[in-house]
Amino acid sequence: MRRPAAVTTTTGTVTAGTGPLPSTGATSAPAPFFAHRAAGRGPGLAVFLNAGDPPLPVLRDLVLMLDKEGVDCLELAVPFPDSVTDGPVVRRSARRAMDHGGVGLDDVLAFLAGVRPQLTRTRIALLADWRYSLGHRDLAAVTRDIAAAGADGLLIHALPPRLCETHRESAAAAGLPIVTTCYAESPPKTQAEAAAHASAYLYLVAHYGRSGTAPAAGHAALAQTVTGLRAHSRSPIAVGFGVSTRQDVEAVGASGADAAIIGSAAVAAVERAQEAGLDVTEAFRDFVRSVLPVPPH
Repeated sequence: MRRPAAVTTTTGTVTAGTGPLPSTGATSAPAPFFAHRAAGRGPGLAVFLNAGDPPLPVLRDLVLMLDKEGVDCLELAVPFPDSVTDGPVVRRSARRAMDHGGVGLDDVLAFLAGVRPQLTRTRIALLADWRYSLGHRDLAAVTRDIAAAGADGLLIHALPPRLCETHRESAAAAGLPIVTTCYAESPPKTQAEAAAHASAYLYLVAHYGRSGTAPAAGHAALAQTVTGLRAHSRSPIAVGFGVSTRQDVEAVGASGADAAIIGSAAVAAVERAQEAGLDVTEAFRDFVRSVLPVPPH
C-alpha cells in the first residue's frame, strides 16, 4: 500500500491523503448543507460516526458509499472518552476508535484531506471536543487547519462560553461555517443566540438526556420550536437524539426541520457489522437505505 504524503499545517505536520486538497477556507465557501434536499422528498439526512470506528481505510469506503446513496451530511467526530452527553453505544464506539486505532485530530484531518475531494453531495461536519482535542492548540490556527483539510463545517463540543466569540471570529476568518446547538427545552434567549450564530446548520437536540433516547412526545411535536428558531436564522435546522428509523426521520420532517441526524443507531449498525464479521460498508448501506425517506411516486 502506498504511504500517504506528509502535509505541513499551521499546527504541525500530519499525514495527508494522496488526493489534492479541496479549495476551501477564505477563498471559497463550501456548498451549503442539505442543499440537495428536493421538494416532496422529506428532510435531509445526516449520520454521526466516530473516526476510527470503523478503521479509517474502511471508513473511507463507507463515506464514498454515503455520497453515492444520497446522504447529505456526515458528522465525523474526533473520538474522545467518556462524553457525558453520549449514551453507551457512542461511548463504546469512541473507546474502540481510541484503543484500536489511536485516532487523533491530525489523523482525522489527514483522512478528510484524502476523502473530501471525492465527494459530490455529502458534506462533512467535524465534531471535536474542546478539552481533549483542541484546548491545547491555538484556536485560530487549528481552525485554519480544519478548513484547509476540507471540513465543510465545525462543531466544537464543550467549548467554554468565554471562547464562543473567539471561535466565531476564527471560523469566519478561515471561511469555515460552524454548527451551533441548543435543546428543545433551552430558554428562548439561548435558542435565539444559537440560531443567530449558526452558519453551517443549527443542531436542535430533541430533548435533555443522552444520545440514543427519544423525546416522549415524538419529533413531530418540535414544530413550534422549529418555527421559533426560523425567526432568528436562515441556516438549516437539523434535529437529532432518538432518531433511528425512517418513521423517525419522517417525523422530523413533519416538524418542519430541514434534516434529521442519526447518531446512536448509525454507530450501532457499525458495531453489529463488526461483531458479526460482515462487510461494514455493505451492512451500513443497508442501514442507510432503511432510513432514507421514500421518494414520492
